[in-house]
Parts: sequence; structure tokens; C-alpha cells
Amino acid sequence: MSGSGDGADIVYRPRWRPGGHRIGAHRGRDAGGLGTFRDTVNFLRLPDARRIDIRASLRDPFEGVAVRRFEARSPVETYALIDLSASMRFRGRADRLGLAAALCTGLARSATRIGDGFGVMAADGAFRDELYLPATRHRAAATLAAARIGDAACAGTSAEGMMEVARRLAGRPKLVFLVSDFRWPEALVTQVFSALALHDVTPVLLADTAEEDGLPAFGLVELDDLEGAGRRLVFLRPSLRRRWREREAARIETLRSLCAPFTRPPFRLADRFDAEALTRHLLTT
Repeated sequence: MSGSGDGADIVYRPRWRPGGHRIGAHRGRDAGGLGTFRDTVNFLRLPDARRIDIRASLRDPFEGVAVRRFEARSPVETYALIDLSASMRFRGRADRLGLAAALCTGLARSATRIGDGFGVMAADGAFRDELYLPATRHRAAATLAAARIGDAACAGTSAEGMMEVARRLAGRPKLVFLVSDFRWPEALVTQVFSALALHDVTPVLLADTAEEDGLPAFGLVELDDLEGAGRRLVFLRPSLRRRWREREAARIETLRSLCAPFTRPPFRLADRFDAEALTRHLLTT
């Protein structure tokens, strides 16, 4: 389940062992009748005559009866949490919301293919009910909900609704992809990460190389503040361009430090969705 590009699956492995009675693709915390061999136990602990291990029983010096236990394989619920604040309207070398939709589509396809549920929650200043999809294993419903993200309106001046998203996600642990450009106040980032600390969270930082490489060294540039502060005409020069890059590098480093106590390191998604790059990130962090 690897590869690159939009058609490849995303391979992920939760940091915890899920429980439950449904059969899935991930190593579970419970012992079951199916799955990978785990160990042998005394028949009194697991009185199942179908699983008696004759060889292990004959080797027991106390003449006990040994029973084989297997490691159950269980499903997990995977959620994409999408920031729809106004800065997500940015279009440079890629459409930022288009990137989010491509990621969600890849997650929906990959999760439902192995029997996991996939769900979507979105917010700007408030929870966006019209885009909400509870975790489902129905591939068509999951894929449709993922595609709708690409056409969503981004008009809110904040991402405060993410706190409501975190509250609605309460319950047993889930695999969570928090998708945003993270142009939030540091206090909100910390609050949201803290509220999601029960879950296995991967922040997905949407970026665009046009924000760094597309700026001229000299010249007049009209900048549009998508959060509502209007347009400004700015004379760019090398020193100002350097300060812009330094400030962006500092912002990303701050995000990394805020992630450390609560989530996996952020995954930077710029210009195009690459399933293989995301898989490498998930399997090595």
C-alpha cells in the first residue's frame, strides 16, 4: 500500500492498540480467535478446546493443558479535521483547499479499503455542520465528503470553531489529521492540541512554495490580507524578503515546539499531495 501521487494509498499505524470486537487491519490489545499468534496460556485462563496446543501441553512439566492465543486485528476511526478560516483561500502554485481535498480523498480511500472508518469535521469561527461526516466504512460516502472540502467557503476570520471540533471528537482514541495553514494565535494552537491530546494527531501544515520563492527581490507587490485587513502595496527589497523568510521559518519552528507535548511532528504539504511522503512521515514519527 505505497506509492506516490494521488492514486496511492496512505499507510498508517496508530500509536495505540485498539480494542473492540470488529475485525480490522491493526494490531489490537485483545486476544482473539483470529490474527497473529501471540502466546500460549493455561486452559483455565482460556477454556477453548479448539485452540489446545498439543506440543506445548506435552512439554509442560506440570502436565497442564496449553491453549494458543492470537493477537486480534482491530479497526480504528480516522478523522480529517479541516480549518476553513479565510487564510485557507490562498492560491499560489496550488489551491490550498484543493490540497486539503486531495489529502482527504486519499485518507478516505485508504481507510475504507482496510475496513477503518473515515470521518470529516470542519470549522472556521464555528463548527461547520454542513460538512460533518461521522466516521463511516462506506467508501462512496467517505469519498464524497472528502471531495466537498474542495468547494467549501472560507470566510471566517478565525479558527475558534476547532475547539468545538475537539469537543465533538471526545470518546475512544482516534487517528486524527488536523489540516490547516496554522496561521492561528499560539494560544489557540496550544488549546486545540491539548484538547485533542487523547488521540493520535498528525498536524498537516498546508504551505505553498510561492509564499517563499515567488516573492521578487525588488519591486512593488500588492498583498491581500485574507483575514480581512484589506490590500497593501509593499515595496519589496532583499532585506524585507529575508525578514519574511526568517519570520516564516520561526513560525514553523514554533509550531513544531507546540506540537511536541501533544501530537506527532507536523507534516508539511506544499504544492501537491504526495501519499508516499505522508506514509514515510507516519511510519517514522
